[in-house]
Amino acid sequence: MNLLGARVIITRPRDQADSFALELQQHGAVPIFFPVIEIGRLEDATSLDAALSRLADFNWLVVTSVNGVEAVWERLAALGISALPAGLKIAAIGPKTESALKSRGVTPDFVPAEYVAEAILPGLGDVRGQSILLTRADIARPALADSIRLAGGKAYEVTAYRTLPATPDAAGMQALAAGVQVITFTSSSTVRNFLAIVQAHGLDPLNLPGQPLIACIGPITAATAREEGVPVHLVAKEYTTQGLLQTLVNA
Repeated sequence: MNLLGARVIITRPRDQADSFALELQQHGAVPIFFPVIEIGRLEDATSLDAALSRLADFNWLVVTSVNGVEAVWERLAALGISALPAGLKIAAIGPKTESALKSRGVTPDFVPAEYVAEAILPGLGDVRGQSILLTRADIARPALADSIRLAGGKAYEVTAYRTLPATPDAAGMQALAAGVQVITFTSSSTVRNFLAIVQAHGLDPLNLPGQPLIACIGPITAATAREEGVPVHLVAKEYTTQGLLQTLVNA
């Protein structure tokens, strides 16, 4: 599609939206910040700290986002743990998570070609009898943990950070009410929170001004949108913001 002048809603956390906004601008689009979630620290990190204090007991540590990397390494520093156990393997979802790990001197042992949690399991090998620590968001789907247990592994899920509703600024709401061309969703929580926020402000999320195209970062996000009754027009083939942008350009 021709992005020149297209008004594109970005629903991801404001502090993680700048690079995507810049890429949109470089293609002539007008990015509109409309954050519907924000990432929060744990009110009580006792469970996370306990798990990180016994990393030597695990065969794998799985991190599924940049937010997870930041949360885990913040707690490691607080606990005075400067190095991971030599025998611990690391699995990460997506190139940005991999990059965040490498910036901390850790090269993951496995990064799946498809950037969804379900794609992690094949790369862990035979998990029978193995202990796998999953550091997740508080609202993470149970799919990976369930799959590990079905394969005979021991999945230990621990919350590393919280995903909280955000309040978009007045300018974002005004832009949405005036009409936009595209709304982008980068997670299931952005879909659900967007719908709740829009309804709370008196707009019908299924009949918005301008009849914008709905673009999702991947199949999980798209499935959530459809479950909520939102028509999905575009789904990125590579589940990153760069992939989402390319999908918009190619559409």
